[in-house]
Amino acid sequence: MNAPIIHGGGITAAAALYGGRLEEWLDLSTGISPFPAVLPDIPMRAWHRLPDQHLVHEAREAARDYYGSGDSLPLPVPGTQSVIQLLPRLIAAGGRVAILGPTYGEYERAFVIAGAAVDRLDGIDEIGDHHALVVIVNPNNPDGRIYQPDVLLNLARRLAARGGILVVDEAFGDTVAEASVAGHVGDHANLIVFRSFGKFFGLAGLRLGFVIAARPILDGFESLLGPWAVSGPALSIAASLLRTDTEPLRRAVAERSEAMREVLTKGGLRIRGGTALFSLVEDEAADALQAHLSVHHILVRKFDYAPSWLRFGVTADTTGDLRLADALLSFNR
Repeated sequence: MNAPIIHGGGITAAAALYGGRLEEWLDLSTGISPFPAVLPDIPMRAWHRLPDQHLVHEAREAARDYYGSGDSLPLPVPGTQSVIQLLPRLIAAGGRVAILGPTYGEYERAFVIAGAAVDRLDGIDEIGDHHALVVIVNPNNPDGRIYQPDVLLNLARRLAARGGILVVDEAFGDTVAEASVAGHVGDHANLIVFRSFGKFFGLAGLRLGFVIAARPILDGFESLLGPWAVSGPALSIAASLLRTDTEPLRRAVAERSEAMREVLTKGGLRIRGGTALFSLVEDEAADALQAHLSVHHILVRKFDYAPSWLRFGVTADTTGDLRLADALLSFNR
């Protein structure tokens, strides 16, 4: 489990193997919105100076209002991956961790590298009194499984009774706000919520995320990350975009998601699950299909732990739909 995990993306490696210029490839291997938000004007001082506290505070206030976190001011971080690496510090040596999976693999990897014992569980009912920390990705990546807030909050109370911590990763939560527990952090000192900025806003290269938790936990993360962890331009962009009307973007993503599911179904693929930003299909010929699509310069995500699975992101337009549909039609089983 110490080996690096192969994630979505990787167009450079795919092009090196299958040819074609990078701009010719259709990358459906990630769960990133195909509609990058229009960047707001960024004051020159955000580039020129180290991030001043007023800029950090503006981003945190905007995130609080956007995520509905009440009195909790979300902590901006350089991508939530940066704080996943810090989670092992929250449990004592020998503490046992439960991760509901299969899910984003970096959680298990971070704890295993730190020497913690990890149990991969299928459901909440398998969590025991011996688990010091529980990780739930909601909606889950890659199958889109969703736990309702009341179920998660009951679990948080159960864990709190014995000093346990609940981490809820809502990286794909922007399109299912009703499933978020971000607004309940103030009532649960042991609840930590991760939110991704780059996925929904289509700006993954910005490397920005937010952590919503009780003040002592946030102070600890902030101290471990060190000063100026998030760039001034990233904070400025977040402060602006989080206050815009995002409903048009949600509608656009929903329309593209529906179009993708239609293409996959007509292509003879069985959809196992997913979110608005990706669909998971199950097919016994998944490995051959992934290679076939790569020949057509279409990259999709495969999984070493589930060789019959492929994850498809959403296309930006009907041109991408038609290109994928044609490639699926030419696949010989």
